[in-house]
Amino acid sequence: MASLLPVMTVVLIAFLVIGIALPVLPLHVHHGLGLSTFVVGLITGSQFAASVISRVFAGRFADTHGPKLAVVVGLLLAMLSGLLYLASLLTIPSPWVSGVILLAGRAVLGVAESYMITGAIIWGLALCGATQAGRVIAWMGMAMFTAMAAGAPIGTTLYAAHGFAGVAVATTLLPLGTLAPVAWMSSVPPTRKGRVRLSAVAGSIWLPGVGAALSSIGFGAILAFGALLASERGWSPVWLPFCAFAIALVLTRAILGQLPDTLGGARVALVSVLVEAAGLALIWAASPKELAVFGAALVGAGYALVYPGLGVEAIRRAPPEGRGMVMGAYTVFLDVALGFGTPALGLIAAPGALGATFLASALAAVGAALVAAHFMQNRSVDMAQPAR
Repeated sequence: MASLLPVMTVVLIAFLVIGIALPVLPLHVHHGLGLSTFVVGLITGSQFAASVISRVFAGRFADTHGPKLAVVVGLLLAMLSGLLYLASLLTIPSPWVSGVILLAGRAVLGVAESYMITGAIIWGLALCGATQAGRVIAWMGMAMFTAMAAGAPIGTTLYAAHGFAGVAVATTLLPLGTLAPVAWMSSVPPTRKGRVRLSAVAGSIWLPGVGAALSSIGFGAILAFGALLASERGWSPVWLPFCAFAIALVLTRAILGQLPDTLGGARVALVSVLVEAAGLALIWAASPKELAVFGAALVGAGYALVYPGLGVEAIRRAPPEGRGMVMGAYTVFLDVALGFGTPALGLIAAPGALGATFLASALAAVGAALVAAHFMQNRSVDMAQPAR
């Protein structure tokens, strides 16, 4: 797996762009611009809503033009999102105008993320082979969440020292600095020249996609409302729950990332999503900061292997020439959950009752457990089927 390290390093650096904004974006929108919790969810989720549209195109682009070029396109778009962040600061006296520009910046970042992570995963599969699909997905995600965990305190520090302008400048410069090492990395050839229709791979993605979507509601709650809940309940620093989530996720993937390949994706996903649900319920019920942080760590440890576990079930049934599209389409379900589920959570959030978003997320995770259990019971889905 040493061949993955250069690609993982690029993913880590690139995803600092997302990580630095995570803990401070809700504070900037809600406290700085004075907009509602629904708008917080809308702006936070707009990144993922944009990804719903761009994932399949990103996968097709990576299959046709090669994953390296897909990563480069993603980095350029990430720079553009940083410029839009800066533009939003020029209109702060008109909060709604600033919010709309910020929403556009988040949407562009969603498209950028689609190209970066889809390209990186297909790059990794080309280097390691589809029999290591679970580990490739897990390790790329590990790099992504390491960046997010590191980005949280960095973003908070920048926000405290320079306001949201510091975050905007960093969002612009980090992708620019990442382009140079990518240019020197060896590329892999495209996997296909023709077109694979989405309908041809839909059967391999829809059921694992539903499970991934339901399990990702809790991820959205952590992203959009973790810092606000910490602020409401007097937990300090406000980024601690997210860091606990991300660190637990990274450690779990580093230590147990091979389990979906060896034990079966659905089996691992079932156990993992139940752990996630327990952690979300604990955050909802917690008053002491320590219990909430422990709950967030459980959410991270549980969520860590749900996405790669169910992703294995999709990849192993995909034609080799269409794996980029499969990964793009599979991830659309996650984007739907985050892009539309996060604003929906904002509708049930109210001052003094933000914990309700975590209770709702726990119930959604139970639904994901039912999907994973169906995979295990349905013998028509052969969990031991080798990659084609």
